[in-house]
Amino acid sequence: MEQGLEVKSFNGALLNEPHTITNKQGKPFQVFTPYWRHCLTLPVAAPHRLDRASLVAPEAWPRSLAVEELGLLPRITWDAGLAATWKPGEAGAAARLRTFAAKAMEQYDEQRNIPGVKGTSMLSPHLHFGEISPRQVWDAVRQAGKTTGVFPPNRGATVFLSEVGWREFAHHLLFHFPHTPEQPLRAEFARFPWASDRGGVHLRAWQRGQTGYPIVDAGMRELWHTGWMHNRVRMIVASFLVKHLRLPWTEGARWFWDTLVDADLASNTLGWQWSAGCGADAAPYFRVFAPVLQGLKFDPDGAYVRRWVPELAKLPTDHLHAPWEAGGDVLAAAGVQLGETYPRPLVDHATARNAALAAFKALRAPAPAE
Repeated sequence: MEQGLEVKSFNGALLNEPHTITNKQGKPFQVFTPYWRHCLTLPVAAPHRLDRASLVAPEAWPRSLAVEELGLLPRITWDAGLAATWKPGEAGAAARLRTFAAKAMEQYDEQRNIPGVKGTSMLSPHLHFGEISPRQVWDAVRQAGKTTGVFPPNRGATVFLSEVGWREFAHHLLFHFPHTPEQPLRAEFARFPWASDRGGVHLRAWQRGQTGYPIVDAGMRELWHTGWMHNRVRMIVASFLVKHLRLPWTEGARWFWDTLVDADLASNTLGWQWSAGCGADAAPYFRVFAPVLQGLKFDPDGAYVRRWVPELAKLPTDHLHAPWEAGGDVLAAAGVQLGETYPRPLVDHATARNAALAAFKALRAPAPAE
């Protein structure tokens, strides 16, 4: 104010700023369901409509550079998949929201777990970069409900808004527990017995989509090509890293941070700590996603795996998610040579699961006295 300047802060990134939400004891929530139930009792302001005509441009703009002059694009076009997948900016965000609200939201609850169909909104990058606000998303759902007089208008919309709530919950946790991007919220997990990975062999195989488990590899390749990964598959690949390979969740969070176009610190942290069982409202320790069963359940016709793991595309569907169980004649007919054209599994599921459960059991034992 001494210099004649007044600064005001306006919340545009969240429905509710984290410092405004507490439980009945005045403390931060650490479980999603009561957090979101509380948030649903709060009003959500309508998006602010800006009158552009009221904005007065300066008489002279400061000298600047054209975007092209900044040299931001890579010289080697490794980003072609990203460019083909996304239309950055407000116009692209608004178009994606309109399409989702009109065509996909009603079936969201049924289709959101099927990576082979376009059943999710894919709004997360636009929300992260502020190209659209959660209030605009909320308003689009509200508008959809006007035809029925119900809000939310259907089961799909209810579930979709809870995903918006999950993003809010992530920011709530990061605000109140700022150490969590590097440290587990549950302090006992600091002594979790992670496996040794000499030379980073298992980590690199996971990063490159070469684990030998098709649904995992499809997800990791989709991530590298598009900068995005279907949410169900994010859970599968995260579970595989921390529970099959028993590698630290921070390694997975770091890779996602480097490769996701929606790499939001709050959501990334919550998602990985959820998968590792070391955060708020985390997955129970005994939940170890079986990659083959996950593939059979959520990619039953193999469309997703065939798209992102084309070397397996000619395999019959009943062998697609476990090619090592196919006979030699079946593999030969599909042009698949295990260990050559496609890797054998890095680990055996049953063996890895038992090792993970043993590690969790050891963690629950009293810590040794120092």
